[in-house]
Amino acid sequence: MTLLAIVLFPLAGGAMAWMAGYRSEASARRVALAAAGLQCLLVLALTLRLHLAPMAAAGSPWLVEWRAPWIPQIGASLHLAADGLSLIMLLLTAFLGFVAVLVSDGEAGQRRGAFHLCLLSALAAVTGVFLAADLLLFFVFFEAMLVPVYFLIILWGDARGDRNGAALKFFLFTQASGLLMLFAMLALSFLNARAGGQLTLDALALRGTPMAGTAAMLLPLGFFLAFAVKLPLVPLHSWQPVTYAAIPASGGIILSGVMAKVGAYGMLRFVLPLFPEALNRLAPCAMGLALISILYGALAAFAQTDLRRFIACSSISHLGFVVLGIFSLNELGQRGAVVLMVAHGCSVAGLFVLAAVMERDGGARDMARLGGLWAAAPRLGAFSMVLMMATLGLPGLANFVGEFLVLLGAFQKDPVVAALAALGTVLSAAYALKFMRQVFFGARRKTAPTSDLSGRHALAALILVLALLVLGLFPGALLHAANGGLQ
Repeated sequence: MTLLAIVLFPLAGGAMAWMAGYRSEASARRVALAAAGLQCLLVLALTLRLHLAPMAAAGSPWLVEWRAPWIPQIGASLHLAADGLSLIMLLLTAFLGFVAVLVSDGEAGQRRGAFHLCLLSALAAVTGVFLAADLLLFFVFFEAMLVPVYFLIILWGDARGDRNGAALKFFLFTQASGLLMLFAMLALSFLNARAGGQLTLDALALRGTPMAGTAAMLLPLGFFLAFAVKLPLVPLHSWQPVTYAAIPASGGIILSGVMAKVGAYGMLRFVLPLFPEALNRLAPCAMGLALISILYGALAAFAQTDLRRFIACSSISHLGFVVLGIFSLNELGQRGAVVLMVAHGCSVAGLFVLAAVMERDGGARDMARLGGLWAAAPRLGAFSMVLMMATLGLPGLANFVGEFLVLLGAFQKDPVVAALAALGTVLSAAYALKFMRQVFFGARRKTAPTSDLSGRHALAALILVLALLVLGLFPGALLHAANGGLQ
């Protein structure tokens, strides 16, 4: 029941915040912040408890699980389970959920209750994704993520962008990817039943399903493309820059810091263990797309003048490294991918905090119009410097550990691809340094006031910087936990 409570708690907190919003706007935000903070404590308590004593049955790959009947006619059940990988993603989700609510002040206008209901509903759906051990349940949570994010964009999105178009594009791309995955998982279940097994949608029971011919090629491709859209990988990325430009900053923290990792998580959790025989054909293609994403994203980030699109393009590049590590098909690369998922989640959340401060009170987000902000906002400049150092992979910060392991793993698989991917780290240094020079140094060309880090935004910045430092200096626990979930 602990797992069920972790999933439902943010949803209940969102409903309470919505009701509290009818009494006062401030009450809605306090209730939402309390709900996000309590979910962090629940996940942390579960992690510590499992470290001392796993709760699952002997011989089970799960550390803890909960199951209830659902649709027995097709072998679907309400099966929630967690291993090391799931716990890492749960901790990241709860942590960034708290940060998102912390910096949400002022984004919702006079509808804070409804705003926080959407924000916490998205958080609950992502939590369910990372715990679902039944494929149909995974699909339900996968699709449920779309609805609250759609409303965050269309109701509270940035009016300077095409928020209606961005919401529609986001919904259509991700909805199509979900349907593709649904067809693939149902076909996999039918193949398993036809081969003499039972009709089931349990992910563990479907491992080893015999496949041949067209099915052996199309089913893994269906799963892979669904998750590639969610990341996204080039050329399936066109929804992402417009969505990042339109979504409120707190929603962007959830979307970029956590939801984007659902794609990588799905590859690790389902593509690799369900289709081991297809990996020899799939891995070179996946590594090629990852390499294109790394280089394209870095070059596009260098060319950007809009802060939000800069965040989007740099994310494409870094998530390309994640996919490269996953499909290196060795322990080093996959461990590095997990570390980089967490590191990128913290650093991109920091970039959205930075965006929230710079855009506050009508501030500009066109980097070409900025300059010399270090003197006016030194705390913001120092925070941005740490984020850019993390982006370019400075040793001592979490991104360095992840990228280094990914490149080592990729080198074992394909030295040429690894060498070309290493150019991405050089390009990331170029766009990070250009960002700092353009925004914080040089002649002051600013046309709208930008306030310095203060209050809740300063607290969020401090939390994220400490997370990047701790994970960069002491990555051992994260690497050990990641290995427990890599099958």
